[in-house]
Amino acid sequence: MVMRDNKTSQPSSEYDANVSKTIPYYMLFHEETIKLVKACGAVNGSWLDTGCGTGNFILKAKEHFPGIQFIAADPAKNMLEIAQEKCSEMNIPCILAGTEELNQEGPFSVITAILAHHYLDEMMRRKATKNCYAMLKPGGVYVTFETIRPATEAGTKIGLKRWRDAQVANGKSAESADKHVSRYGTELLPITIDAHLALLKETGFSTVEILWVSGMQAGFYAIK
Repeated sequence: MVMRDNKTSQPSSEYDANVSKTIPYYMLFHEETIKLVKACGAVNGSWLDTGCGTGNFILKAKEHFPGIQFIAADPAKNMLEIAQEKCSEMNIPCILAGTEELNQEGPFSVITAILAHHYLDEMMRRKATKNCYAMLKPGGVYVTFETIRPATEAGTKIGLKRWRDAQVANGKSAESADKHVSRYGTELLPITIDAHLALLKETGFSTVEILWVSGMQAGFYAIK
């Protein structure tokens, strides 16, 4: 058995083969983020992808924004090494750090955090969000997708059952799906949609919106 070397439910070497089985509509997160950034007009300058994982999103985004300088950051060494190898021809700086640790020179036009902050407790999530705000230029856009907590216990129970069943339908074993769902509330530390919106507003963003919702995942964007 390959040991996990990051905070996701699979080792870095198996992440690409399993993420779409684990997260329904995962590839749509990338597509919707790219569409949103285009709609915001934030297409110049530099773009920080924090929690970049194995670099798949950067590869896709670079096709749409060839003139932007991308910077990749992730707290998992093995994830970042895979991303660096994938992006070796793109001259992308890579930073070994989580968002709560970042204090990069900016300002950035875009910062993305896709499935990166739902591992953080309240204090670290707040710090990570403040860091993103600080690193953005005025008018810059921040996009984040995370696993969420429904508003009620009944809704959480139903949501987890649907998520578990979706993973099995996508090709995971029942045992693997159950193991992943069991991380909810222990390794995965989700907050509600309302809490997400409140945090972004409290941080100081001038525009705060829901971008996308399905099941137990949601996307948000905010403009500084």
